[in-house]
Amino acid sequence: MMARVTVLYFASLRDAAGVAEDTVETAATSLRALYDGLRERHGFALPAERLRVAVDGAFARWDDAPADGSEVAFIPPVSGG
Repeated sequence: MMARVTVLYFASLRDAAGVAEDTVETAATSLRALYDGLRERHGFALPAERLRVAVDGAFARWDDAPADGSEVAFIPPVSGG
């Protein structure tokens, strides 16, 4: 089943993708599979294990399925001083 989701990229992911937000159609059965496909497409350096994922503003599990119309945010670790 295809789902159309809005993907939000932050920090290094935004830099690699060249955009802060993208709308994608996906047949991915999990958020991890969605990220893995986008990682391949954009050349993201970070594996899923280094990120947090949120759906519609709430943290989610990597094995959750993307739902049509959802907003998915991939959040890399934040460095600071």
